[in-house]
Amino acid sequence: MKFGTKAIHAGVEPDPTTGAIMTPIYQTSTYVQRSPGDHKGYEYSRTHNPTRTQLQNALAALENGKHGLCFASGMAAIDAVVKMLSPGDEVISTNDLYGGSYRIFTKIFQNYGIKFHFISMADINNIENYVNENTKLLWVETPTNPLLNIIDIKGAAAIARKHNLKLVVDNTFATPYLQLPLDLGADIVMHSLTKYMGGHSDVVMGALIVKDDELHEKLAFIQNASGGTPGPQDCFLLLRGLKTLHLRMQRHCENGRAIAQYLKNHPKVEKVFWPGFEDHHNHAIAKNQMRDFGGMISFVLKGDKMEDAIQTLERFKFFALAESLGGVESLCGHPASMTHASIPREERMKGGLSDSLIRLSVGVEDIEDLIADLEQAIG
Repeated sequence: MKFGTKAIHAGVEPDPTTGAIMTPIYQTSTYVQRSPGDHKGYEYSRTHNPTRTQLQNALAALENGKHGLCFASGMAAIDAVVKMLSPGDEVISTNDLYGGSYRIFTKIFQNYGIKFHFISMADINNIENYVNENTKLLWVETPTNPLLNIIDIKGAAAIARKHNLKLVVDNTFATPYLQLPLDLGADIVMHSLTKYMGGHSDVVMGALIVKDDELHEKLAFIQNASGGTPGPQDCFLLLRGLKTLHLRMQRHCENGRAIAQYLKNHPKVEKVFWPGFEDHHNHAIAKNQMRDFGGMISFVLKGDKMEDAIQTLERFKFFALAESLGGVESLCGHPASMTHASIPREERMKGGLSDSLIRLSVGVEDIEDLIADLEQAIG
């Protein structure tokens, strides 16, 4: 199946009882058994739920994986991955990543004896400088949040195989419509489904997708034992969102390209972060591993003053000032005080995230209205 057909049909079957074409919301906590241990594949909804099963199958199909696992949030999905490690293990991650990921790594798991290295992966060979006998995991975001850096997934996978490491790719910004990390050699794909996959800013959820049976067994045990699973209503909403993923992503990309070009030519804009520009450091890699360049854009105004950025954010009308991204509506944000506030300023600045950076999640509205909004907000 091509991607659009897969988004609508793959992994989902009509309800066997009624023939309902949309997966029902199985709003139940438990299931009747014929005899102790003799059931129809479902015994308790923390472990399995039919609505969640269909969603997990659909996600696995979209990522060209074998197994999908859904969690109550993207953070719960990250939590499950790191719980496979032991005290003394080390993780290598990028120095530009979502603030919540940095927070759970440094404020929670570091307290349990797991060490994290946050490094530039613009040159993938830099990873080798930090690999040692304790390294167990590579954690990659690409494009990164919020500076839209591109990391070579195939190159990272080669390093992971060489040193017997697991490679996790946070595919939230790209979605499987734009890139397929498992096909490029990743072991685990992670999503905040809250964002583009759901697409309507009405559900919070996370996911992990894998090909390997043993890895799935380990993660499924943690999913059930730790209990960070989503409810059936949220799973239903996610299934609905997936069916238009390809249509929405096409429009996000079209609008993103137009706005990136507009900002690049604006006399008051100092720099635009978007991997579609030929002068982007890893544009060639982005072009090779992605179908298109997405709807996430960050920029800095000339003068690089925080007060100018704040005033611009306050003037937007169609770009709503809010956390999150990936919905049909356009959003704007100030990473330094919002999504990345948990990262110490000196760490942010070392990675290039200044106090005046503005991040845009470009929605699917008419592009003329979005550009007019930028024009009046920037001045």
